[in-house]
Amino acid sequence: MDILTILREDYARFPENQTYSIYAEDITFADPMMRVQGRKKYEDMIHFLATWFQNIRLELHGMEPQEQVIHTRWTMSWTAPLPWRPRVVVTGRSELTLNDQGQIKQQIDYWDCSRWDLFRQHLPWAT
Repeated sequence: MDILTILREDYARFPENQTYSIYAEDITFADPMMRVQGRKKYEDMIHFLATWFQNIRLELHGMEPQEQVIHTRWTMSWTAPLPWRPRVVVTGRSELTLNDQGQIKQQIDYWDCSRWDLFRQHLPWAT
Protein backbone atom coordinates (compact mmCIF):
# COMPACT_ATOMS: atom_id res chain seq x y z
CA MET A 1 0.00 0.00 0.00
CA ASP A 2 1.42 3.41 -0.90
CA ILE A 3 1.80 6.27 1.56
CA LEU A 4 -0.97 8.36 -0.05
CA THR A 5 -3.51 5.56 0.46
CA ILE A 6 -2.35 5.06 4.05
CA LEU A 7 -2.64 8.78 4.77
CA ARG A 8 -6.18 8.93 3.35
CA GLU A 9 -7.20 6.00 5.55
CA ASP A 10 -5.48 7.47 8.63
CA TYR A 11 -7.20 10.84 8.15
CA ALA A 12 -10.58 9.07 7.85
CA ARG A 13 -10.21 7.24 11.18
CA PHE A 14 -8.15 9.85 13.07
CA PRO A 15 -7.15 9.63 15.90
CA GLU A 16 -7.77 5.87 16.09
CA ASN A 17 -5.47 3.17 14.67
CA GLN A 18 -2.95 5.46 13.05
CA THR A 19 -0.18 3.93 10.94
CA TYR A 20 2.86 5.20 12.83
CA SER A 21 5.27 3.13 10.74
CA ILE A 22 4.97 5.70 7.93
CA TYR A 23 6.71 8.23 10.21
CA ALA A 24 10.47 8.34 10.69
CA GLU A 25 11.80 7.66 14.20
CA ASP A 26 13.11 11.25 14.31
CA ILE A 27 9.97 12.94 12.93
CA THR A 28 9.47 16.59 13.71
CA PHE A 29 5.88 17.78 14.11
CA ALA A 30 4.96 21.43 14.51
CA ASP A 31 1.78 23.47 14.48
CA PRO A 32 0.97 26.95 15.86
CA MET A 33 0.61 25.53 19.41
CA MET A 34 3.33 22.92 19.79
CA ARG A 35 6.40 21.20 18.47
CA VAL A 36 7.42 17.59 19.14
CA GLN A 37 10.44 15.58 18.07
CA GLY A 38 10.44 11.80 17.68
CA ARG A 39 7.86 9.18 16.75
CA LYS A 40 7.12 8.25 20.39
CA LYS A 41 6.32 11.87 21.28
CA TYR A 42 4.23 12.17 18.11
CA GLU A 43 2.26 9.06 19.14
CA ASP A 44 1.87 10.47 22.67
CA MET A 45 0.48 13.72 21.24
CA ILE A 46 -2.15 11.82 19.19
CA HIS A 47 -3.00 9.70 22.25
CA PHE A 48 -3.41 12.89 24.32
CA LEU A 49 -5.89 14.26 21.76
CA ALA A 50 -7.83 10.99 21.72
CA THR A 51 -7.94 10.87 25.52
CA TRP A 52 -8.98 14.45 26.31
CA PHE A 53 -11.06 15.58 23.34
CA GLN A 54 -14.29 14.00 22.16
CA ASN A 55 -15.82 13.41 18.73
CA ILE A 56 -12.61 14.24 16.90
CA ARG A 57 -13.02 14.43 13.15
CA LEU A 58 -10.30 15.06 10.60
CA GLU A 59 -11.74 15.65 7.15
CA LEU A 60 -9.30 15.53 4.25
CA HIS A 61 -10.18 17.99 1.46
CA GLY A 62 -7.20 17.41 -0.78
CA MET A 63 -3.81 15.78 -1.10
CA GLU A 64 -1.12 16.84 -3.53
CA PRO A 65 2.21 14.98 -3.74
CA GLN A 66 5.18 16.96 -5.09
CA GLU A 67 8.49 15.07 -5.19
CA GLN A 68 9.50 14.65 -1.51
CA VAL A 69 6.62 16.71 -0.04
CA ILE A 70 2.94 15.85 0.32
CA HIS A 71 0.58 18.81 0.77
CA THR A 72 -2.78 18.18 2.44
CA ARG A 73 -5.74 20.45 3.16
CA TRP A 74 -8.11 19.52 5.98
CA THR A 75 -10.66 20.49 8.60
CA MET A 76 -10.28 19.18 12.14
CA SER A 77 -13.04 19.47 14.71
CA TRP A 78 -13.61 18.23 18.25
CA THR A 79 -15.69 18.71 21.34
CA ALA A 80 -13.62 20.35 24.06
CA PRO A 81 -13.64 18.83 27.58
CA LEU A 82 -15.36 21.81 29.19
CA PRO A 83 -18.73 21.80 31.00
CA TRP A 84 -20.44 23.65 28.11
CA ARG A 85 -18.86 21.24 25.56
CA PRO A 86 -17.94 23.70 22.80
CA ARG A 87 -17.43 22.34 19.30
CA VAL A 88 -14.13 23.64 17.94
CA VAL A 89 -13.27 23.73 14.24
CA VAL A 90 -9.91 24.45 12.61
CA THR A 91 -9.17 24.43 8.91
CA GLY A 92 -5.63 24.26 7.65
CA ARG A 93 -2.99 22.52 5.65
CA SER A 94 -0.03 20.26 6.27
CA GLU A 95 3.33 19.88 4.59
CA LEU A 96 4.62 16.33 4.99
CA THR A 97 8.27 15.95 3.99
CA LEU A 98 9.55 12.47 3.16
CA ASN A 99 12.99 11.04 3.85
CA ASP A 100 14.92 8.81 1.41
CA GLN A 101 13.11 5.73 2.78
CA GLY A 102 9.71 7.23 1.94
CA GLN A 103 8.78 7.91 5.58
CA ILE A 104 7.46 11.23 6.84
CA LYS A 105 10.38 13.02 8.52
CA GLN A 106 8.60 16.33 9.08
CA GLN A 107 4.99 17.45 9.41
CA ILE A 108 4.31 21.15 9.61
CA ASP A 109 0.66 22.17 10.11
CA TYR A 110 -0.59 25.65 9.23
CA TRP A 111 -3.94 26.90 10.48
CA ASP A 112 -6.28 29.26 8.65
CA CYS A 113 -6.97 31.00 11.97
CA SER A 114 -4.88 32.47 14.76
CA ARG A 115 -4.29 30.83 18.12
CA TRP A 116 -6.54 33.54 19.59
CA ASP A 117 -9.35 32.61 17.19
CA LEU A 118 -8.98 28.99 18.25
CA PHE A 119 -9.09 29.94 21.94
CA ARG A 120 -12.20 32.10 21.41
CA GLN A 121 -14.10 29.08 20.07
CA HIS A 122 -13.90 27.64 23.60
CA LEU A 123 -15.65 30.66 25.15
CA PRO A 124 -19.47 30.64 25.06
CA TRP A 125 -19.69 34.42 25.22
CA ALA A 126 -17.19 35.01 22.40
CA THR A 127 -18.96 33.18 19.57
